[in-house]
Amino acid sequence: MMVSSMRDVVFGYGNEPVIENLSLDIHAGQFIGIAGANGAAKSTLLKLMMGLIKPWSGSVWLNRANKDGSKVEVGYVPQQVSSFNAGFPSKVIELVRSGMYSRMGLFGRFRKEHQQVVERSLKQVGMWEFRDRRIGELSGGQKQRVCIARALAQEPQVLVLDEPMTGMDKASRIKLYELLRDSVTRHGQTVIMVTHELDEAMPYLDTLVKLERKEDESWHCSVSNLCSVPFGREA
Repeated sequence: MMVSSMRDVVFGYGNEPVIENLSLDIHAGQFIGIAGANGAAKSTLLKLMMGLIKPWSGSVWLNRANKDGSKVEVGYVPQQVSSFNAGFPSKVIELVRSGMYSRMGLFGRFRKEHQQVVERSLKQVGMWEFRDRRIGELSGGQKQRVCIARALAQEPQVLVLDEPMTGMDKASRIKLYELLRDSVTRHGQTVIMVTHELDEAMPYLDTLVKLERKEDESWHCSVSNLCSVPFGREA
């Protein structure tokens, strides 16, 4: 199943294009990494892919329905989403619970099965013991893990993470890579992740999308299938 398809996409800020003539297909059931130097428009690519911003030209298609006709749930953790100040009032468990509200409806009742999902999500990122702490009291890496737990609590078919390892130590990063790899392999989830820790992430990825500036000063996108042999298409 296709998650997203982009054709001849151009987008920029002001008068300066940062993505030019990009064509890219994202398939379900894969762990996909997006890499590139600073300024390579990686976060912009994510937002285009999810329909959060519209291209100047070209087309972006996002699959919003599963094969059974149900809505595709997307969990999204944007860059630096964990920048809560020390006065942020919510507790960890309250923030993670809020990730479920869109599925429960406006007047939905928080049931035992919902609590089990919240507990599982916090345990998956190693933050269950911090459930009653105030968000503002946590370290940057701990806040980041709580934000990921909130996205996991949505039980999404597609999980989109923009530099999720920010502030985490190496042991925490490796555990998260293993969790995401397991979610893809065992549960058929699609994970799309922007990363600067490419050497660490590579062993866990199925596909790598790399944005880089070529000698002609334009941005190019290459795609590699890390399960077999490299393949790619420049745009």
